[in-house]
Parts: sequence; structure tokens; C-alpha cells
Amino acid sequence: MRLVMNEPVERMGRPYARRWWALLVLCLSLLIIVMANTALTVAAPDMTQDLGLSSADLQWVIDGYTVPYAALMLLLGAIGDKYSRRGALILGLVVFGGGAVAGSLVGSSTGVIAARAVMGVGAALIMPATLSLLAATFPRAERAKAIVLWTATAGLAIAAGPLVAGLLLEHHGWSSTFLINVPIAALAIIGALVLVPPSKAGHQHRIDYVGGLLSVVWIGSLVYMIIEGPHFGWGVKAVTAAVVAGVGLVLFVVWELRHPRPVVDVRRFANRRFAGSNLAVALFFLAVFGAFYYLTQHLQFVLGYDALDTGVRMLPLAGAVFVGSALTGYLTPRIGMKITVTAGMVGGTAALALLTLVDASSSYGDFVLPLVILGLAIGLALSPCTDAIMGAFPESELGVGGAVNDTSLELGGSLGIAILGSVLASSYSSHLSDATAGSKLPAGALSTAQDSVGAGYAVAQGIGDKARQLAEQAAGTGDVEKAAQVKAQADQLAHGAHQMADAVGSSFADAVAHTSLIGAVILGVGTVLVAVLLPRNGRTAEAEADATDTFESEADASDAPEVQESEPAGSATR
Repeated sequence: MRLVMNEPVERMGRPYARRWWALLVLCLSLLIIVMANTALTVAAPDMTQDLGLSSADLQWVIDGYTVPYAALMLLLGAIGDKYSRRGALILGLVVFGGGAVAGSLVGSSTGVIAARAVMGVGAALIMPATLSLLAATFPRAERAKAIVLWTATAGLAIAAGPLVAGLLLEHHGWSSTFLINVPIAALAIIGALVLVPPSKAGHQHRIDYVGGLLSVVWIGSLVYMIIEGPHFGWGVKAVTAAVVAGVGLVLFVVWELRHPRPVVDVRRFANRRFAGSNLAVALFFLAVFGAFYYLTQHLQFVLGYDALDTGVRMLPLAGAVFVGSALTGYLTPRIGMKITVTAGMVGGTAALALLTLVDASSSYGDFVLPLVILGLAIGLALSPCTDAIMGAFPESELGVGGAVNDTSLELGGSLGIAILGSVLASSYSSHLSDATAGSKLPAGALSTAQDSVGAGYAVAQGIGDKARQLAEQAAGTGDVEKAAQVKAQADQLAHGAHQMADAVGSSFADAVAHTSLIGAVILGVGTVLVAVLLPRNGRTAEAEADATDTFESEADASDAPEVQESEPAGSATR
């Protein structure tokens, strides 16, 4: 048996024998690029302290990954389709691993942001390649089942990131959360060469580079605006990005409508099943990423769990994703995707609604049920949507199909952190101001504490440290009257420290409840829209894909001079 798998999947007369092992490699590749973001939320406090990051620096350390990741997926997915989907996966793993090594070695905010951006480029190659290789390798009868496992892996990675980061931070610095990606990427590269068959589009048409570059411009500008505006204010940068995104989107749509071979046919969004599935993916990840953003902060800062404990306490979410994925694999063929997707989105709305009950007295037990319901909802809703999106594309555009699905996911996640993160910050600041009204705080203490929950507890600790210093000073003073005065000041400061800590905790809990309400309303409205869009008795993803392939074949026949290589007959069964 050859060590490297060189037979293209399109030339195989029967389903690839080791396709489930190949899926394991694809899921492993997916795991590290999702964990790269969720793990950082736990490592952020150590990184901030070690590198002296400002709040703006930290925001761009997180989002420096997101901008190239979201912006480049459509173009790189099309390039992978034409030249090599497995090649795109391996190149992406190499770039991602190189960025991870660089990120572990740098000692400045600029260096970490640049390294994260490189990792984002690698992720933009990897993410659509995993879905396109999955769809190319599995026959359509098994594709939905494979996508269920792919989706479950994404859900696992959301919860596993904090756990892995917590384990590493117990004994190592924040750089270990970068380095852990390197051996996993190396293992995935070896697995891709040995187990994943090469694949590419059977037709070698010229890539629509103009459309691809326009997609980079408008998606990149949109994500930049989403990050910049809510967090840093609607100044010149955010407004310029908004204008560029709007103009770029219009030019992209006009160009794609006129181009004979667009990078993505925007007419597909007129299909209710396709449009509803993309909307569901975007809205669901808006809710999931937004909730994850504030839940990890609440567990760490308000409930006082360390990084490892926080990761362990997110595991109910991961377990529930697997259960929900198993349920959707059983239910969707029997009752249809409209019902399972709608049920999943209703479950997600219910989970956020339960989080509106959070208050200062809430313990971890109050979060378990919302986490379980949210995990079940993810498993129920996302697999059918991904299957529908991939089924809308012909075999020659599977990389683009994966990129469309993943772009919806990433845009939704970015919007979730931006919108719900902005609501959280505003609500926390307002509640803290009300809670400390009339308190005698040191100058500047309130404004500093309003920056974030972490800053609030740091202010409380600083006041407490000052109180202890004064108490020690009073104990060492021989003058009884002066000692009494200093001791009174120390007691007053100690009382203020306790008041500040209590106010910070209660204000953040109230902000979590308020933000969850906003998230529940957004997802609830989205649920209604998705339920209206999705056809009740529409064709299956396989039937739609067959129709798309037929249309593609007819178009190719009329455009024969551009065709350099015909697709083997065996691929028609895939």
C-alpha cells in the first residue's frame, strides 16, 4: 500500500474505502482553527498582563485572526476548487502552524496581532477545504451523516478551547496556547497526505479573480467595521470601512450577475432553502459567540473560576452538541430540515431567555441548563443548514460552497461579539455607575472600573491593597490619635473595596441578563424569518445538488472551448 494517497477521488469508481478515516483528519483540522479563538478568551488575562496590552490591543489580538479569515474564504475556496482542495488544506495547515510558532515567540502586541493575522490566512484556506473535501469524498447518501460529525466537531471545539487553554495555563505561559496548535497541525498534514484523497473541480475554467477580490474588499471591510465601530467608536475608520463595505458589496453583486463564471452565483440567494440556511447559520453563531464571550468572563471574574475550571464547566455545552447532532441525524430525514432547524433556533432562543434570570446570587448550577439547551440547539440546527448550503453547489464548486457556509458562520460570530459585546459593555458601565452612586471612591476609580469587569475587580483590589497598607501604617504608629485616624481611613477604604467588588459582580450579572435578553430577541426574530424562508416540503439537498449538477453540465457543454478536462463518469455518483 502506498504511503501517500495519490488517486484523485473523482477517478474512483466506488466510494473511497477509508473515507471515515479521512473525515477524522478533516475534523482534526477544523478543531484547531475553531479552538484558536475560543482558547484565547481564557489566555487573554495572562497575555494582557505579560505584554501590557491595552483594551484596544487585546481586541485586535482576538480579531486580527477574524478579518483575514472571513475576508479570504470565498477567493481561496475557489482557488482550492480549481487547483487542489487537499493542497489548500495542507498549505493552510502549514501557514496556520507557522503563524502559531511566530505567535508564541513574539513579545509585543504588534507581533501577536500579526501572528494571529497569519493564522487567520491559514484558517481561510483550511475551513472551506475541510467541507469541500468532505463533500467530494463521501457519496451523497452518506454526506449528511458526515456533515453531522463535522458540525459536532465545531461545537466541541467551542467548548474544548477553554479547557485545553486552562490545562496549559496551569503549568505554562500563554504562549503554550499557540504552540499546542503546531503538533496537531503536523499530525493533520501527515493524515491528509496518507488518508485524504486529492480532489479538484473536473472543469478548469478561469477563476473570477475580480469577483474574488471584490469579495475580499467588502467582507474584510464589513468585519473591520463590525469590530471597530462598537468597540472603538464610530470615527473615521469605522465610517470609512462601512462605506467601502457597502460600495464593495454593490460592485460585487453587479459583477457576479454579469460574469459568465462568477466566483459565487448570487442568484442562489433567491432560493429560499439556501437563503434561509445561511441566515440560520449567521444568526445562530451571532448568539453562540456572543453568549460565549460573556459567559466565560462571568465564570472567571464573577464566580472566580480559574482558566482550567472555566474550561471544565463549559463541557456540558460540548456534550449536548454531540447529542443534538445525533438527534438531527435521526430526525431530519424523517420530519424535514424546516422543523429541526426551527426547533434548534427556538432552543437557542430559550437558552438565552434562561440567562436573563442571572443575578448577583447566581451560581454555576444556574448556567448548566442554558448551556445544555444551547448545545442541543447547535446540534439540531447547524448540520441540516450546512448540508443544504453544500447541496446547492455543483461538484466543481464545493470549495466555494464551503466558503459560503463558513463566511456566514464567521460573519455571524463577529456580529455576535460586536453587538452583544457592545450591549454588555454599555449595560455593565451603566449598572456600575448606578450601583456606586454616592460612594466615596478614589479619583478616577469609577471610570477605570467601567472599562471591563476585569478592570472593575482590579480597582477593587487596588483599593483593598491601599487599605491594608494604611492598616499596617496605623499599627506601627506610636501616636495613638494619629493611629486611630489612619485606622479609620483604612477601614473606610476596606469597606469601599468590598462595596466596589460587590458592585462590579452585581453590575456584570445584571449586564449578562440584559445582554441575554437582547440576544434572545434577535435570535427569536431570526427564528421567525428562517421558518418563513425554509420551504416546508422542499427538495432534499441531494436532489437540489443533482439539479445543480445537471445545470452545470449543460452550461459546460455550451461553453466547451474553455473546458480542458472532463469530469469522470464515476464522480456523478458522489
